[in-house]
Amino acid sequence: ALFRSFPVAEKTPEKTPKKTEDDILFDEIDDELRQDRAHKLWRAYGHYAVGAVLAIVISVAGYQGWQKYQLSSRLADGAKFAAAAGLADADKFDAAFKAFAELSDSGGEGYQLLARFNQARLLADRGEAGNAAIAYRVLADDPDVEPLYRGLAVVLGALQELNDASTDWAALQKRLEPLMADSSPWRFSARELAGLLAKRSGDTTKAKKLFSGLAEDRIAPQGIRNRAREMLSILGK
Repeated sequence: ALFRSFPVAEKTPEKTPKKTEDDILFDEIDDELRQDRAHKLWRAYGHYAVGAVLAIVISVAGYQGWQKYQLSSRLADGAKFAAAAGLADADKFDAAFKAFAELSDSGGEGYQLLARFNQARLLADRGEAGNAAIAYRVLADDPDVEPLYRGLAVVLGALQELNDASTDWAALQKRLEPLMADSSPWRFSARELAGLLAKRSGDTTKAKKLFSGLAEDRIAPQGIRNRAREMLSILGK
């Protein structure tokens, strides 16, 4: 999954930890992205593949030097990320949050983004739904973050906002709407969240419509389809 921690030293297996809502959502997000992203990337960059290979061959010496630097930098960032993740696993919240904060400031571009998401995730795991929602919203509103991950931040932030009594339901619905389009890789998660939001807001008719669509959509991840059927049972078909 996108945010799965890097490997750390092996130890004797103990009790398997129970997955959080975010962990389950990450698994389902993998299912959604797997179907959308490969085709989109090839359509966008496939025509340039041959040219890119030739450019690499022509500048091989410089490329290899840069690659060596990048590898060294990524290994260092990877070690820092693994250490921060280890602190989080040990429930050392303050130390883990600080470690991710340092990585979000000084790490490579990919690790900076991962660190920022994990800061928000730590807040969510600690039960600070409001602060976690704010952290995700900052990511969602950051123009330097790729649209794909800004959409992910909206989805994860919405999950937290549903647990916050002070949430502006209309504003949350507005943020989810673009992600519900058929072209969005986040459409299934966004529609599920919109259904929960409709239920929370008292719009049972809209909630039923959204959950019915998900329950009958064979492309939707199985977990989302199962939950949609459960919600329809609760709401009454």
